[in-house]
Amino acid sequence: MTLMSRFRVRGNDSVFASTTLMTGFSLTRLDIRWLVANHPDAIAAGLCALFLVLGWLGLVNGSVGLALLLLPVAYVVGGYSSAKEGLTTLLEEKEFDVDLLMIIAALGAAALGLWRREYYLIVDGAVLILIFAISGALEGYAIARTSRSINSLMRLTPDTAKVISHGREEETAINKLQVGDKLLVKPGELVPTDSIIVEGASSLNEASITGESLPVEKSIGDEVYAGTINGTGALVVEVHQPPESSLIQRVIRLVEQAQNQAPPSQLFIERFERVYAKVVILCGIVLMTVPSIFLNQDWETTIYRALIFLVIASPCALMAAIMPTLLSGIATGARNGILFKSGSDLEMIGKVKAVAFDKTGTLTTGQPEVLQVIPVNQNENHLIRVAAAIESYSEHPIGQAIVRYARENQIDILPPAINVLSHTGFGVSGELDSKQVLVGKASFIQTQTSILINQLIEQSARLEAEGKTTVWVAENNQVLGIIAVADTVRTEAALMVKRLRKLGTEIIMLTGDNERTSTCIAQQLGITKVHAELLPEDKVTLIKRLQREYKTVAMVGDGINDAPALKTASVGVAMGMAGSDVALETADIVLMADKLEKLVVAIELGKRAIQVVKQNIAFALASVLILLVINFTTGITLPLGVIGHEGSTVLVTLSGLRLLKHS
Repeated sequence: MTLMSRFRVRGNDSVFASTTLMTGFSLTRLDIRWLVANHPDAIAAGLCALFLVLGWLGLVNGSVGLALLLLPVAYVVGGYSSAKEGLTTLLEEKEFDVDLLMIIAALGAAALGLWRREYYLIVDGAVLILIFAISGALEGYAIARTSRSINSLMRLTPDTAKVISHGREEETAINKLQVGDKLLVKPGELVPTDSIIVEGASSLNEASITGESLPVEKSIGDEVYAGTINGTGALVVEVHQPPESSLIQRVIRLVEQAQNQAPPSQLFIERFERVYAKVVILCGIVLMTVPSIFLNQDWETTIYRALIFLVIASPCALMAAIMPTLLSGIATGARNGILFKSGSDLEMIGKVKAVAFDKTGTLTTGQPEVLQVIPVNQNENHLIRVAAAIESYSEHPIGQAIVRYARENQIDILPPAINVLSHTGFGVSGELDSKQVLVGKASFIQTQTSILINQLIEQSARLEAEGKTTVWVAENNQVLGIIAVADTVRTEAALMVKRLRKLGTEIIMLTGDNERTSTCIAQQLGITKVHAELLPEDKVTLIKRLQREYKTVAMVGDGINDAPALKTASVGVAMGMAGSDVALETADIVLMADKLEKLVVAIELGKRAIQVVKQNIAFALASVLILLVINFTTGITLPLGVIGHEGSTVLVTLSGLRLLKHS
């Protein structure tokens, strides 16, 4: 049997539909038109159920002829896909699989029903067909989860670049750029390809590539990456490597490679199905021939018992030990704001031994905030008012944090500043109430004022050692004070770390941010293993190393730079609300409410699912063994065999639904 998950993207919006068990409860928020266009297997299963019910009603009302017309249609409609797949596997790979086994069992039941005129046996065979048709429909959903992350990554870079040639700007396609070309990148534009700055200076938002929480100041000689956003300064950059070798293109290739790696659980299930089917079919052939040839039993009895064997030995109960449990876990996760894209992801999260976290936007909010205001003359409001009046003209995240702080604390920033000028990489200047105001780095303030206060210098050094950014404010050559700005830790992060440790899970931080800030955040959370200043490919390398050490590793992130690591990890977890489209598409599990404590719930749910699956498998094997013993000792009729087989399947299914009560 197979599992289903649905993940659909319209434009930039991610739409997730709850996954449910089709035999017993319905799908929610299902787009019927999308289903018909993309999942004909689901339509086939529905039609199979319809003709099965109509045929059964025909038998109940004595319309045998009508039933014998309708039930074969159910066989053909519901079993076509499985029969085709089973025969293809047999002819091309010389292997038996569960598809072929189920078709043989169903056809055997139908043939025996016609032979003995026990037409309800045809219904039994149709039920088996329906069960497998539903399985095929569910598998269709899982396969249909196509990856759009590559297209999302491609949208990060423009199609053309402004090439400076003979003093003029020319629009040139990215794929036609050559090493040595000089490009103009205006403020607010995306950097078209990896290159080196040869003129100008600016702050660049590299969050999409490196995970750096604050814009990075760049000047002549520094490298800039494709897909990053230029700040306030115009840049002239020189292409130093082919566009296809850019960092963003390497990210794309890493995602593609990771997507082509089949999960171990899927490979195991495929091997198990084929071995099991082969054994059952071979045993069925032996039971159908040997007793009559060598033990002088009549052929009718021999064939009858062999068909009973095929029915009761069919792996429906065994496979149902997994499917309802995982689907129930998926439904429960959806109610708790956790999206599992497939049942194997639910299983995998229950096996994790280590969790690697990105920092920015995952363990932290990803938005700079004012944490401390230190005025010289104890007039904090005046310090914020002056700084906010100047920074209100700035698009820099630090400036926006100061303005936001002023508004949240109802500090009036009027009258507006005039003659505001951005000094890229240093700060902002302007006039307020006919007074010259400077806001920025200490070195910038020092060029305009005669003396910096020693006490503030010491406090600034201490704050920066804690991973904070300090903004100095001066008015008419007098220092007013400093403002400490930093990305803040999520309120629930520390508790989440403690709960994970209680589960015996190792915790590691992987981030593109600087060592000092990362270490400070890790200390606040009690995380001892930190790897900082990482590019996306570095994160992939570390994830692979962690997998060699811990076997099963989860990666939690939210940015485009996390996408390759999310796909490489045993299970990738993305933050839903704050996460980028690429991270959401690439990840196996999405925390829709951006609540880190839901990660603990997901792991606990996964562990519970594994436990229930093991219990169900034990029961399913025991029930099959008991039915086989009865069949070859006291004997059992085919209807009773089907009842026993379907009964054990129902019980195992109900057992799996226990996860619906998991909180």
